[in-house]
Amino acid sequence: MTLNRERDMKKTDQGIDWSTVVSRALLFSLLWWVLTDGTAGSWWIGAPAVAGAVIISVTLVPPLGLVWREAMGFVPFFLWHSLKGGVDVAWRAFHPRLPITPELIEYPLRLPPGLPRIILVNTVSLLPGTLSAELGGQVLKVHVLDSLGDFLAELEALEQRVGCMFRSASDDFPRR
Repeated sequence: MTLNRERDMKKTDQGIDWSTVVSRALLFSLLWWVLTDGTAGSWWIGAPAVAGAVIISVTLVPPLGLVWREAMGFVPFFLWHSLKGGVDVAWRAFHPRLPITPELIEYPLRLPPGLPRIILVNTVSLLPGTLSAELGGQVLKVHVLDSLGDFLAELEALEQRVGCMFRSASDDFPRR
């Protein structure tokens, strides 16, 4: 049993993980504040909505073990690769010869099942030039526009970034 599982089981045995409750309450409160432009009068609806969201999320989603520093570093990584990929796709679309070599590839996953994998699969689909086609077992099938490009290195870099965001990720993803 891994140290993280032992820690999670210990928290479950002791009852509620209050750090998860507080962090989710802060996150949902911030989201409510942003959505309502900080209107103070909206909290008579917002407070029960935030409380309900916290109760439901704590009940349905186990503690994430998110490394916030890595998660904040993921945002510029994602934005940069999305911009770079978008420019590449636009260049290919407007090129007179349409230089694409599409292929469906199988990418072996190292991430544990659950939220880390879901984030990886959805992020792959959001990046231009790639599309998550099927997730089965330990393999992700990805449609790529350019099979001649270095898509494997890009997928590995993405998987490593997602793996580093979660404490539950395997040792294959060292912290930077």
